[in-house]
Order: sequence, then structure tokens, then C-alpha cells
Amino acid sequence: MEKPKKCVVVTGFGPFGEHAVNASWVAVQELEKIGLGDVDLHVYEVPVEYQTVQRLIPDLWMTYNPELFVHVGVSGMATMVTLEKCGHNKGYHGLDVRQFCPDSKCCVDGGPECLHSVIDIDFVCKKATEAGMDVQFTVSTDAGRYLCDFTYYTSLYKSQGKSVFIHVPPLGKPYTASQLGRALQTILNIILDMLEQSEDEITCHQNH
Repeated sequence: MEKPKKCVVVTGFGPFGEHAVNASWVAVQELEKIGLGDVDLHVYEVPVEYQTVQRLIPDLWMTYNPELFVHVGVSGMATMVTLEKCGHNKGYHGLDVRQFCPDSKCCVDGGPECLHSVIDIDFVCKKATEAGMDVQFTVSTDAGRYLCDFTYYTSLYKSQGKSVFIHVPPLGKPYTASQLGRALQTILNIILDMLEQSEDEITCHQNH
């Protein structure tokens, strides 16, 4: 029996502040061009708006029920492709592009302070580094308490941790769009392999 196609949803962000062209969305579009083999890939540009994120992320989960949900954001401080380990619930004081900020300054009322991805992010970073690309990878535990962190927490909360957040540097500092697209492809292929192996192990245990 043929396995059903895996479904992956990848989001990038729209313009904000000095990022008139958001490197995250450019990188996601590059990923869409090169694809993920026979994986059913859906990409979305997310506006830098708290209320849209709160509505859109659960909607995308409901629509696709993806194997994996990946969010990509830009960080002006990043010089490497940065894999985020966790999202935070509180401390959202920065105004979005509509000059809005949640009254509660938090993502999910009563939710845990911090949610971690179920994906072993350190292992993903190690494997991506070993791939010998012309891009450097690192790991972080602080996604920045702005829309990136807010999106990651919302997604982790909805997906029971089956989400990943990746920060990319601005374009040309130092990587091209093409390099960022290939970096995303490498990371996603590593994670999908990991998920497949863990599924195979579960199936193997069930059959014994």
C-alpha cells in the first residue's frame, strides 16, 4: 500500500519596520520553488499582526492537519540560520504593524509560560551543520517576544509541540535568498526523516 503524501505547512512573515522585504517570506518562496520531493508543501505569508496570527494559525492547522508546521521569521540580529527551541506565553509589549498589542501581553490566557518543540532541535542543528552547506546553523531559546515568538507559541499550543521556528538573517547579511531556501529545505528534510523513523519505530513495536 502506498503511504499517503506527507503534508507540511510553512509560513513566512510580511513586511514590518525596516524589513520592507521580509527575508523570511523570500526564503519560504525559494523553498516552494525547489520543493520537498513528494511532500505536499503549502506556504503562507503571515502579516505581522497579533490578531491575524491568533486566527490564521489555528485555521491552517484545522485545514491541513500537517505532519509538521514550520514558521520562518527574520531577525536583524541573526548572522546564522537559527533554530528556535521554544515559544513564550508572556511579555508581548511590542506593537504590531497595526499599532496593536494584546491587552493581556500574553499569547494564551492561562497557558504554560514556555512550550518546547517535540522535535529534537539540537539534533536537527547538528545534522544540518554536518550537511556541509555554505550556511551556518545555530540554536536559540529566545525567539524575541514579538510576532515570531507569539506565532511559535500559538502553533506549539495548537499542535502539541509539532512545530518548528526558524530565524533567518536579513537578505545579503550574509546569505542570498537561494542559500536560505536550500537551508530551509535541508532542515525540513532532516526533520521529516526523523519523524518517519520515529513512526517506523512505533509501528515496529506495535507489530511485536
